[in-house]
Amino acid sequence: MDPDTDVDFDFSPFLVRYKSGRVHRLMGAPRFNAGTDAATGVTCKDIVMDAADAACGIAARLYLPKDVPRSAKVPILVYFHGGAFAVHSAFSAAPHHRFLNSLVAAAGVVAVSVDYRLAPEHPLPAAYDDAWAALAWTLTSGLRKEPWLAEHGDAARVFVAGDSAGANIAQNVAMRAGGWNTTGGKLLPIPGSARIEGLVLLHPYFRGKDPLPSESRNNPGFLQRAERSWGFVCSWRYGIDHPFINPLAMPAEEWAALGCRRALVTAAGLDTMRDRARRYVETLRGSGEWAGEEAALYETDGEGHVYFLENSGPGADKAQKELDAVVLFIKRS
Repeated sequence: MDPDTDVDFDFSPFLVRYKSGRVHRLMGAPRFNAGTDAATGVTCKDIVMDAADAACGIAARLYLPKDVPRSAKVPILVYFHGGAFAVHSAFSAAPHHRFLNSLVAAAGVVAVSVDYRLAPEHPLPAAYDDAWAALAWTLTSGLRKEPWLAEHGDAARVFVAGDSAGANIAQNVAMRAGGWNTTGGKLLPIPGSARIEGLVLLHPYFRGKDPLPSESRNNPGFLQRAERSWGFVCSWRYGIDHPFINPLAMPAEEWAALGCRRALVTAAGLDTMRDRARRYVETLRGSGEWAGEEAALYETDGEGHVYFLENSGPGADKAQKELDAVVLFIKRS
């Protein structure tokens, strides 16, 4: 057998890893050059976070809406793309670059889309560590030295968001913002004048040992597949009920660490993760520990996981309404 063609782990439809260690990704668009989007007028540019910072080497794509008045302050959106922790990029035209152009234009935010390290070459918690370092950079050196952030970023209106696995990352970043860190690493400082105003979890990638109705109905072997997939992206370091993947398993007192004032969670009726999104919001609303003020749920019937990343087809009108809900949540800050 040839170790370069003999399959070690089949993580379809995302990727295949061979016994030689070679990884063949089955999805992901080529890099799309930065510039100005003709449809929205949003301009983007690519950066590598300052070598003087602990976030050294983390790349990101920054977005600025059209016609922002000089020195006008707008909300900051730190965004983490989805892709099962293993595929996609902040620099690909589809699906995330296109989605962020629309969101930045409609919400009037300056956005930082983080290109975190991917599994399996960099198993979790690598993505969590990159995400936290990127947020800390954004709110320290970024606000001081990066021209778009320094001129337009409002440190009092910071939003952390993501879709699917990116929403999972955003949830873990918000927990670290409140001092929660199970990796044992040093938490980078965030200035006292900065805070996470809002957490936006779009179809969050949460799982757990006890299947919920949306996961187990007519789905034999679901738990085994979920455990296998999660084990692969974290190199089997954490179980399926670890708070990284199942925040519902956290002790009640640990919800106090969720470091945001408001939260918006979205879900889709045909998504197997739907019920975990619902339970997450219910837990926040019923928590006596979380000091936040609002936990909102937006649901879309008849659509599947992250359907809104497509800009055409039967779900386009629903996708626009979901985008509108996110924009309204941000603009209420």
